[in-house]
Amino acid sequence: MPAHPTILLFGASGFLGGAVHRALAARTHVVAPARRECDLVAATPAELAALLTRVRPQALVVCAGPIVGSADDFTRAYPVVTGKLLGALAAAAPRARLVRLGSAAEYGVVAGGHRVAETDPARPVSDYGRSQFAATGLVESAGPDVDAVVLRVFNPVGPGLSEGNLLGRAATLVGAAVARGDTAVELPLDAAHRDFVDVRDVARAVVAAVHADRLPHRVYNVGSGTAVAVADAVRHLADLAGYAGRFTDGRRVTGTDRSSAVPWMCADVSRAGRDLDWWPEHTLTDSLAALWAARDPQGQRVPGDVLTSGRCLGSAG
Repeated sequence: MPAHPTILLFGASGFLGGAVHRALAARTHVVAPARRECDLVAATPAELAALLTRVRPQALVVCAGPIVGSADDFTRAYPVVTGKLLGALAAAAPRARLVRLGSAAEYGVVAGGHRVAETDPARPVSDYGRSQFAATGLVESAGPDVDAVVLRVFNPVGPGLSEGNLLGRAATLVGAAVARGDTAVELPLDAAHRDFVDVRDVARAVVAAVHADRLPHRVYNVGSGTAVAVADAVRHLADLAGYAGRFTDGRRVTGTDRSSAVPWMCADVSRAGRDLDWWPEHTLTDSLAALWAARDPQGQRVPGDVLTSGRCLGSAG
């Protein structure tokens, strides 16, 4: 790959995409069309091919897509978009590398105590996970001449996390409780364990995948390699925020149903360590402290990087 390649990035306005944009821009030229300039769902393969012809990227990074929605929304945003992008790359930029963000939700239910590896069977149990898995399948089944990879991101945490994620919602509710002096927060906590990975580590994994000389595999886990009880993570966030009150049931958290049937999730990240020389650097304390420090004082969050109705326009960003 050239010393100063051009990277075409979709989803730069989102939580993950924003972190990826900052990390890529530190060493490359990044073209990041806004959603009004190029909506991957509405765009045709020909329009995407035209954009690739104009930009001539060495790599295409896809961080865009909803985390809440219907099965049809997820299907259009993940497997349909991935199919269109693979076709556009074949037509207009066959040497460009495709790096797309997948999800731990693709694995479905994992045995407690097990670090799930890329070679383990994937049996997603949610519409979101099934759609992500279908998109990954398209990448895995692409021909040997296709340079493409999926980074299966586990539970990302850090500044800008949306309320579609439980810890993002917890930060908003705890902030409001601290401001008002409340001693109880309505937030249902269960016994689930999750692998929380810092958004900055996710961004580093994307950079590593973009710049790797070769990618021996099509799928890589991106997690912390440690499972933490969700209740403990929320309590840790509360401690960092100086909130000593209680958490009670009673408030439904938007979006958490996409993984509610999965009681345990933990990543084996050794493949990424071997092939990408990538390992997580941030602790959960780092991630929660950054999330709390960057919280919106008005308690507002933008849910996900949901694609809108525009097509790919003449400007590439």
